[in-house]
Amino acid sequence: MDKIFVTGHRNPDTDSIVSAMAYAALRNALGEQAFTAACLGRVSDETQAVLDRFGFQAPQLLGNVRTQVRDLEYDTPPMLDSGVTISRAWQVMQSNKISAIPVTREGGKLFGMLSAGDVAAYDMASVREAHVKEVPLYNLLSVIEGKLLNDAGQAVDSLSGTITVALPTSRKNLLFSSKDSIVICGAQPDMVRYAMEIGVSCVIVCQAEVDEELRTMPTETCLISTPFDAYRTMRLISHALPAAGICKTDELVSFHLDDYIDDVREVVLQSRFRSYPILDENEHVVGTLSRFHLLRPRRKRVVLMDHNEKAQSVPGLDQAEILAIIDHHRLADIETGNPIYVRNEPVGSTTTIVAEMYQERGLMPTENMAGLMAAAIVSDTVMFKSPTCTPRDQEMARRMARIADVSLEDLGHLVFSAASNENRSAEELLGTDFKEFHIAGYDLAVSQITCVDSGHLLARRAEFLQAMEELKRTREYDMVLLMLTDVLQEGTRLLYIGDDQTIRQAFNCKPEDHSVFLPRVMSRKKQVIPALSALWG
Repeated sequence: MDKIFVTGHRNPDTDSIVSAMAYAALRNALGEQAFTAACLGRVSDETQAVLDRFGFQAPQLLGNVRTQVRDLEYDTPPMLDSGVTISRAWQVMQSNKISAIPVTREGGKLFGMLSAGDVAAYDMASVREAHVKEVPLYNLLSVIEGKLLNDAGQAVDSLSGTITVALPTSRKNLLFSSKDSIVICGAQPDMVRYAMEIGVSCVIVCQAEVDEELRTMPTETCLISTPFDAYRTMRLISHALPAAGICKTDELVSFHLDDYIDDVREVVLQSRFRSYPILDENEHVVGTLSRFHLLRPRRKRVVLMDHNEKAQSVPGLDQAEILAIIDHHRLADIETGNPIYVRNEPVGSTTTIVAEMYQERGLMPTENMAGLMAAAIVSDTVMFKSPTCTPRDQEMARRMARIADVSLEDLGHLVFSAASNENRSAEELLGTDFKEFHIAGYDLAVSQITCVDSGHLLARRAEFLQAMEELKRTREYDMVLLMLTDVLQEGTRLLYIGDDQTIRQAFNCKPEDHSVFLPRVMSRKKQVIPALSALWG
């Protein structure tokens, strides 16, 4: 069953990660089993502390959802060993109705590709050049359904020589005279004796019995009988050669399961092969793809949690199939090709919405999951002090805390004391809870650090401003803001790089030296972004 990735936004906060984990757990518990929580960046110290407290591992890191070779419904034909006969390879291609097949060496790694064209070209060449070299004896006996008749054959591993059909029986010297011959004959004891006397490589007797005298005759010639006629035997000898002898091994074009379809398509357009081998991470052949596989690739499926803005979402989203969006932010710019399930509600935490979904479906979360969800609500509502907080958030947080048998005050202390900021660079701290926005033609980034003592962070003010200046320059933002939100002071120290007049008008304040304190401002979503939107909109 293909995975359905449930993912929050880039630079994930606790609510983003926990809501994804809780939603995936809910859907799987209801019997769907395909939902996998994922995150789009480093787990913060706060989130890790919460995960550790309730015994959870962080979700898998998801780099992008671009379509890969592994997402295609590629062919999985039989894999032939390089020692398999051409005859057997042809039978496999015919029975599976395929025009090319991978040839592997021992261990399943790619040796070459054998196509119907390769077999046809070799077959035509063998008509003009009736010489074979080092055909394994076992291969030959297999294709002509042959039987060894003398002891000399037991000492032979492979056969070489010019194929001669010794018909008619007269003028033997014109038919063959060299030991480097493979002689095909019928009920012709004199011809068999002559061939064995001069010591040809092999005599194949077609549809006839061989006298005991000839079978026991001292010789180095391999004597074989076959139920086939002379013409068919002659053609089949050529087909006893190992497939490795005629398959293409040079300038092979192969792809790996993790290769992206955009890149694969470019390579395919520049080559003329009908089929391309697919390899796994251990270089083992797992299948083949053709041009038609690229026409309608199967896309990855995703559920977006705690965001609905493309700039904040997983890279490659335009190549994925969005199944649902569950969020508590303003509607932004994500578009879908089909109608989807969208649940967007004005609450303080996406986890609140997910908790209500548990309730609606009559499923109680486990104690540890309930504790995790309570912590996420406390985090996103800043211990219920954020203006985004609603009575629904408080009610659901209390319910989850009761199920988990934990104190909300203890959770608040765990959440807002968890961050270890002293040993981290300004760039790392800026990226912890970092979001990009596009408003009325303006590009800006807003980072937020929530803590219980902003003094030690303000001591690094110059370091933050320098890092923000570099971000503005390299990413060409119009403005970069950093919210140092202090839970105890119930306000935010706003650092910014950009236009002073914009800050003055948006927040009705008097900024000084790229800094201003905004009392009772706790929410990026409900206070900072709306103020800028009202100014620019």
